[in-house]
Amino acid sequence: MDSKASTFALVFVCFFFFFLLSSGSSAAHRQNTPSPQPCKSLIFYFHDIIFNGKNAKNATAAIVGSPVWANKTLLGGQNHFGDLVIFDDPITLDNNLHSRPVGRAQGFYLYDKKEIFTAWLGFSFVFNSTEHTGSLNFAGADPLMNKTRDISVIGGTGDFFMARGVATLMTDAFEGEVYFRLRVDIKLYECW
Repeated sequence: MDSKASTFALVFVCFFFFFLLSSGSSAAHRQNTPSPQPCKSLIFYFHDIIFNGKNAKNATAAIVGSPVWANKTLLGGQNHFGDLVIFDDPITLDNNLHSRPVGRAQGFYLYDKKEIFTAWLGFSFVFNSTEHTGSLNFAGADPLMNKTRDISVIGGTGDFFMARGVATLMTDAFEGEVYFRLRVDIKLYECW
């Protein structure tokens, strides 16, 4: 009977410690789990002026790859399918192109479907203001015909170290195929 009691006590103590360890690790895990409310919300505008062969002085974007039927001065037909555009666009706090920039949007977009007007984006907001330093990185599909589109915030540096969240894009204005302005509503759910 004494050996049964000691075996039972040993099993009970092992189970108790296992329970304590597992509950402690889940509590630690909950601290890093994103909350349903954003820890930081930001709104910026970025202004894209595509080089069209005549506006080299003001252009902030250029076509660097295009299909055989297109050229690198004008966006190709068929929903611009196959065009690859790089950009270095000013970021502002309001929708005025001539406002003081708080940073640059740097990256690329490629038009990836023939059937519908859509693109895939990969870019960073590189901040150079007194309000923010560092960068935020974005990637995702951009179905341009939708009023609002969500892309992923996949990281950052400086003030935005390891940030993750969602950026909602909305085309705020456009002028033909030369200029467009995006309103970027950023909700960060992981802030360090």
